[in-house]
Amino acid sequence: MSAPAEGLRAYLAAYAARDLDAIATLLSDDVMLQDWNLRVAGRAAVLAETRKNFEAVRSLRIEVLQVYEAGQRAAAELRIVVDETITLDVVDALQFDAAGRISAIRAYKG
Repeated sequence: MSAPAEGLRAYLAAYAARDLDAIATLLSDDVMLQDWNLRVAGRAAVLAETRKNFEAVRSLRIEVLQVYEAGQRAAAELRIVVDETITLDVVDALQFDAAGRISAIRAYKG
């Protein structure tokens, strides 16, 4: 089992690369995703929402500003640039299960 901060970085790298297969391997079966627009549960639903996000943009760049870790949780302050024109400041907070898979993803826009 890797440290939560390592799992968070792996998730962000896969997301930036728009690699759904890599993301799928990081998620628990009962993962929950919640952001400022939605809340879904289950690997298939999370991957479907992630696919929609990827299809809605031409380019995506994620800059990791800071990473925090406590217990089985990790969070990152991010600057996300969408289509080279939209900049979002986001905090992603991830929770990991005993197997080291992501069991919850919460994203906050600020």
